[in-house]
Amino acid sequence: MRDKIAKYLKKEYGTEPEYLWKRYPRFAVFRHDDNRKWYAAIMNVTPDKIGAMGCDEIDIIDVKIDDLMLRDVLLQQEGYYPGYHMNKGNWITIVLDGTVAFDEVCRMIDASYEITASAKKKQKFRQPKEWIIPANPKYYDIEHAFDNTDEIDWKQGAGIIKGDTVFMYVGSPVSAILYKCKVTEVDIPYDYEDKNLKITALMKIKLQKRYKPDKFTFDRLKSEYGIYAVRGPRGIPNSLSAALK
Repeated sequence: MRDKIAKYLKKEYGTEPEYLWKRYPRFAVFRHDDNRKWYAAIMNVTPDKIGAMGCDEIDIIDVKIDDLMLRDVLLQQEGYYPGYHMNKGNWITIVLDGTVAFDEVCRMIDASYEITASAKKKQKFRQPKEWIIPANPKYYDIEHAFDNTDEIDWKQGAGIIKGDTVFMYVGSPVSAILYKCKVTEVDIPYDYEDKNLKITALMKIKLQKRYKPDKFTFDRLKSEYGIYAVRGPRGIPNSLSAALK
C-alpha cells in the first residue's frame, strides 16, 4: 500500500517522498513545497512500537488530525493508533496492512495536507464565497465591458479565489450592482500603477447574469441590506445573496 500512497501523493499534490535518515532507509516523509511542513510520514516498524500485537515488521503512516473527537473515535477502531514518534495529541498512526481501506487512508492524508498547509494554500481549499467588488466608470467603461465577450480580466481582489462569485457594483453615476460573474482564473501577473490605481495581479471573471440599473441600487443596498460603502471586495449578507439569485 505504501507504493500506492506514494503514487497518489505524486499525482494529487506533486509530492515526492524524502528519505532523511540513513539509519532508517525506508522511513519517508511527505511535506509541502512552500512551508516545508510534514503532512505524512510512512515508516516500517515492529508492532510493539505502536502497541499492536505481532512480530513481523509492518508499514504505518502518520497523519495530522485536528479534530480531537474524531481522533478518539478512530482510536477505538482497528488499524488506528496514537501517533508514532509524533505528538500523540494531534497525530494519528494508521497501519497499512489493508485493515483501513486505501481510499480511507487517502482521505486522512488529504485532511492532514489541508491542516498543515500554508495560509495561501488553505485559501484554495475553502468553499466558494460571494463578493461585491467596486468598478469605477471614471477609469473603466464597465457598462460596455461585456458587449463583445462574456469573460474579461479584472483587478485581483484580496482573498478572492477561483470559483468565487463576484457582483460588480458600478460607482457613480450608476451606483448599482450590474453584473454577476464567476471567477475562472486568478493570480495572473500584471504590473500597473498610476496616481489613482495600482495593480499587481489580475483575475478572469465570466458573466453569468445582468441586473437592471434600478434593481440593486446603492440606496437599496444601504436601506435593506446594511451596506453603506463598497470601496473594495467585501462579503455580502445572506439576505442580499438570496435576492441576487
